[in-house]
Amino acid sequence: MAAPLLSPSPTPSPSPSPSPSSPRGPAWRLRQLCQRYQDYVRRHPAATAQLEGTVRGLSYLLPGRFADAHELSELVYSASNLLVLLNDWILRKELQRSLPVSLPQQKLRTWLSVLECVEVFAEMGTARMWGEMGRWTIIVLIQLAKAILRLLLLLWYKAGIQTSPPIVPLNREQQQPLHPEDMEGNSSGKDQTYVGRRSSRVVRSLQNTPSLESRHWGSPQQREETQSRRAEEMNQPPTPLGLQETIAESIYVTRPLLHLLSLGVWGQRSWKPWLLSAVLDISSLSLLSDLKDLNRRERAELRRRTILLLYYLLRSPFYDRYSEGRILFLLRLLADYVPGVGFITRPLMDYLPAWQKIYFYNWG
Repeated sequence: MAAPLLSPSPTPSPSPSPSPSSPRGPAWRLRQLCQRYQDYVRRHPAATAQLEGTVRGLSYLLPGRFADAHELSELVYSASNLLVLLNDWILRKELQRSLPVSLPQQKLRTWLSVLECVEVFAEMGTARMWGEMGRWTIIVLIQLAKAILRLLLLLWYKAGIQTSPPIVPLNREQQQPLHPEDMEGNSSGKDQTYVGRRSSRVVRSLQNTPSLESRHWGSPQQREETQSRRAEEMNQPPTPLGLQETIAESIYVTRPLLHLLSLGVWGQRSWKPWLLSAVLDISSLSLLSDLKDLNRRERAELRRRTILLLYYLLRSPFYDRYSEGRILFLLRLLADYVPGVGFITRPLMDYLPAWQKIYFYNWG
């Protein structure tokens, strides 16, 4: 007797997997995650600043702990700077407090800030993977990109003296958290304070106490004056540069490229690149010293450049022939004879040789 034929049961069709563009796909989840992070930054600017400080502090604790700790430390430090740049963009967008420049200038400044954030890690990473040839290649490419961006800002957009950093970070402790309940109580300063009859001391009333993230020690009037003064300083236009000042700033912008070119011609042990770079820096500062009516940021930038001239004591070949022995002797003397200073000077003695070999640390 023949066995009955069994009809094959239909196999269930597999459920379609969500595509990246579907409402529940990976792209949607990524957008939701980004939106939640932006909401957190808007609501807690002071807590965000503490997070940035924690990440940056971690980078200081990593060097010397294990192999490749120096590269990892620089990666964490670069990530913390990029995090500050991202969070500032979120806060400026929410507060409608854009930079006092045009949109193309904002993009150029942002790219310039990103390059300054990652240049040291890029140098160390390429040296680790591709050796000295890769290291010098990435140095030349980064310095060329920075010079092009700065020359565009200087010559095309008339941005004046190039300041560092290109985008000033926001003061998170001065930013009000964007809660509706906090915005309702944002009345005049007189309604928020009580003045003692005998002491004339200004005290904030309890019902108008702000949230924890936005508290400060000063009175509401002091805070408003500080915020208005800082906003006025941020919105000051750059000082117009004449022909002499434009040449001086162009010398400062192109100095890294000329130094790299001289290194390729005369070598790293020659004095000529060191002398050429020093002459260019001093000439630029001398030509800019006649400029009057500078705003606060520009004056601070010129003071910073003047102080950075001391870096020539730590740059080869001057460091190799004159400074190294004297600096290490002074640090060792302080560590041996001054109580408590050794906790700072001994790690500095171990770190100084590695620091001196990184191009963007002392020449960037």
